Amino acid sequence: MKRPISIIVGVAITLGTWASVSGMQNPATVNIGPSAPVPDAVAIPRPTPAELAQVNGAVQQFIGSDTSPTAPLLKKFESRLLLKPQPFNVAATFTQTRQRQGPRHLGFVERAQQGNIDLLLHGDSITDWWVQGDDNTAMFEKYFGSIRTANFAIAGDTTQGVLWGLRNGEGQGFQPKAVMVMIGTNNSRTNTAPEIAEGIGAVVLELRRNFPNAKILLVAIFPRSVPRDPVRDQIAEVNSIISRLDDQEHVFYLDIGAAFLDGNGFFLPDTFRPDNLHPVAKGYGIWGQAVSGTLAELLK
Repeated sequence: MKRPISIIVGVAITLGTWASVSGMQNPATVNIGPSAPVPDAVAIPRPTPAELAQVNGAVQQFIGSDTSPTAPLLKKFESRLLLKPQPFNVAATFTQTRQRQGPRHLGFVERAQQGNIDLLLHGDSITDWWVQGDDNTAMFEKYFGSIRTANFAIAGDTTQGVLWGLRNGEGQGFQPKAVMVMIGTNNSRTNTAPEIAEGIGAVVLELRRNFPNAKILLVAIFPRSVPRDPVRDQIAEVNSIISRLDDQEHVFYLDIGAAFLDGNGFFLPDTFRPDNLHPVAKGYGIWGQAVSGTLAELLK
């Protein structure tokens, strides 16, 4: 097991806000946990030291012997052409994030032990806030009111936080018929698209481990921001990679992002908050309508 890496969470939030999201009175130390298994379908190729030496030796030999007009350019960009070791991927670790350090997590564990859950929802604020406010809650009741549902999503969380929660009480004590999960948008600030995809793949693998008989509806990360923002391209790359996890037996991938956008790629009026990230009631209604038929089949 790798030695834990400690980082101090430095977030500019008020004490009251901190207490509300974590149940703690001071910024928490987050210890990066051990690596999580990742499905082969989304795994990043990681060269061994011997492979690195072999490939880079061949590249350097080629550059050193080249006499073509491109030789100066090859030499100039030699460092860019050499194969680099793949960095440690925090997104695919069992890490207790600050979001999972407090009463929300403990409440989820208690709810898990009570059982009687047919549908589990997991993710970040986009899922968490489905029951925030009367209008959103009304949409939740419309599409999920007749289903024994538990929502273990927490605003601000990441793939590594979901992994930790599932391994530490949130994935034990019950066996849902189906799970709907969307996670990863909060990893976009610190991880590359392939790293985020590995984290999502690890979440899916952990769900399969904890709930072997459940059907998993893997929802593609929703679009965020506006057209031409690089985060749109990053999310599209993540979704392209995680679509490989769909096996039409245990895991079912569904991308409904286009349903929220107009022909120019902007969010439809009154579907998302001004932050271009979080749905409002109309957006949640589009989401609910888009998944209701699939979930009905998966819950049979």
